[in-house]
Amino acid sequence: MVELLSPAGNFISLRAVLENGADATYFGLDDFNMRANAKNFSLNDLSEVSKIAKQYSAKTYLCSNVILNEDRAVELKNNLEEIAASEIDGIILSDIGLIEDVVDNGLEAHISVQENTSNSFMLKTLKKLGAKRAILSRELSLEDIKKTVKKSPIETEVFIHGAMCMAISGRCFLSSGLYGRSANCGDCLQPCRKNWTLTFEEDNNDSVINLSEVNEESFVISKSYDGSYRTNFFSPRDMMMIEHVPELIKAGIDSFKIEGRARSPDYGAMVTNVYRQAIDKYYENPKEYKINPQWIEELKSVFNRGFDTGFYFNTPYETSENNQSKFIKKDIGQVVNYFNRVKVAELKVWDDLAVGDEILIQGKTTGSIKHKIDSMQIDGKNVKKVERGNNVGVAIPTKVRANDFIYKLVER
Repeated sequence: MVELLSPAGNFISLRAVLENGADATYFGLDDFNMRANAKNFSLNDLSEVSKIAKQYSAKTYLCSNVILNEDRAVELKNNLEEIAASEIDGIILSDIGLIEDVVDNGLEAHISVQENTSNSFMLKTLKKLGAKRAILSRELSLEDIKKTVKKSPIETEVFIHGAMCMAISGRCFLSSGLYGRSANCGDCLQPCRKNWTLTFEEDNNDSVINLSEVNEESFVISKSYDGSYRTNFFSPRDMMMIEHVPELIKAGIDSFKIEGRARSPDYGAMVTNVYRQAIDKYYENPKEYKINPQWIEELKSVFNRGFDTGFYFNTPYETSENNQSKFIKKDIGQVVNYFNRVKVAELKVWDDLAVGDEILIQGKTTGSIKHKIDSMQIDGKNVKKVERGNNVGVAIPTKVRANDFIYKLVER
């Protein structure tokens, strides 16, 4: 069965994706991964990460996919023994020079998408160096992937959901050039996602130009108050391959990867859960498999920039807005206690809450739980609404913990 690999930016996300069916999880180490702005994990955290994942029989892969200068390469090499002692399964590398050292320490070497692996010749070379797996280039079509996987002597992995980058397999200099913050060293400020201004030098040119040779395709360009034109043409939509799970499985790929270590725990929980359902449903009865339309609606409910299929069938063709999810999360309270016998949580709220509201409860051990409130009590009496500053009892079938965070989902 294909592996479902989900992102973990912190302990809450880790628990959230594992609770929702991830076969494996990948995560960053401070200073050595492409999501420097995520909370990430320290060396001292790795043993706990490994211990938690083993409770779910899940594998663990540490990302070290930044460009390594001499000092960073030496530092990572010197840390390998301690990393291996934590009992994680492998390291995702963008630098093939450390494959031998990783393997010598008893760890699997997975080659990052940053290496832009795009053919079977590269895969055969990586096999000779000791790599167990390679994440294939994002720029490959599904047909290219099928041909490459068929000849591959090592495991292959592809991205199936999440953010797409404007650069070749993530190698971009835009953030570095504008802000002095290198994307290739994990510190991308994502200027490609901003609303850019276009200035036409020709006089009296106030028309919108279609910059694509294909008639059906055009950039979203809007005229501003100052006469300039604004667009998000650097920002591609997010990838969503939920409608093509059977084709991807038939291609022989070993691991399906969800992007999103910098995104919230509820994002990881929802996306992992949806793809878990799709994969399991396909394996249960491939001939009768049909996509559940509700899966798409659920994927739209969490952070997204609109959806596309990346390079699998064509080139990404539409620009995106910053967030097209149907809901925003409002921080409204915290769990005070949970009473196991009656399955009731005591919540302290600093914003109004009512029966019928949907909430997210998130914590290091709880992960991320979505719950629709159907009953509430204050001092043993049923209430329909509670005002800020009060404690309230809410029936929740899944165990939550003291100090878990509470967010109310508010429709946009």
